Amino acid sequence: MITYPNCKINLGLYVVGKRPDGYHDLETIFLPVHEMHDELEITPLTTHHSSLITQEGITLDNAPEDNLCMRAWRLLHDEFDIPAVSIRLKKGIPFGAGLGGGSSDAAFTLKMLNEMFSLGLSNGDLEQRAARLGADCAFFIQNRPAYATGIGDQLEPLELKIKNEELRIEIEIPEGEHVSTKEAYAGIDLSCLTSHVSLKDAIHRPIEEWRHLIVNDFEASVFPTHPAIAALKNDMYARGALYASMTGSGAAVFGIFPR
Repeated sequence: MITYPNCKINLGLYVVGKRPDGYHDLETIFLPVHEMHDELEITPLTTHHSSLITQEGITLDNAPEDNLCMRAWRLLHDEFDIPAVSIRLKKGIPFGAGLGGGSSDAAFTLKMLNEMFSLGLSNGDLEQRAARLGADCAFFIQNRPAYATGIGDQLEPLELKIKNEELRIEIEIPEGEHVSTKEAYAGIDLSCLTSHVSLKDAIHRPIEEWRHLIVNDFEASVFPTHPAIAALKNDMYARGALYASMTGSGAAVFGIFPR
């Protein structure tokens, strides 16, 4: 079985408070982007007790056994005693870029295993398990636009009035740039963040107005130390983007352009 886990972008990302457990509460809108994706193939194994994974494409910086696909298999194996599988993952989504590639791979693995072994898990069941693997993993189960709160795991389906046939999304990463999530959060000063326009209201305004309404709070902490990312955002506007922003905690920047 082969699928193509896609990336996501954030339309607005507000850091609204710090939780007692050390995490931050967020407010954002997740939008799936199918043009950028990985390739994930899973095959049952009859001669092994443990699953195997091979990685192709973009080189990852984690050990294969720590890959989120393997963690997803172990989660279902421990609960349902499913057989071992062979996982082939070809990476096309850059990691550490705020695009959710690893989370997408994990969610798609859960969905594939659920189907492959007829586990009968509903989307809600899968979302609960996905949330145990990563904050934004649950989004990729239904993989449709969603308003997210909490640490990104509380999801509300959202109808967006974006006509895809009239717009295109470009995603770029400045060469050599990488922003760790820890670094991005470390630079956040909640007392210095400006008040926000309601994201759920702003998203329904004409896209030409988003530039002045919808912000990613991480830009305030990331741009001063990564000026190339800020320059890329400005360049996208210079090239005619209707809206441009860093996604997640960076380093990827996306622009929404008229076709």
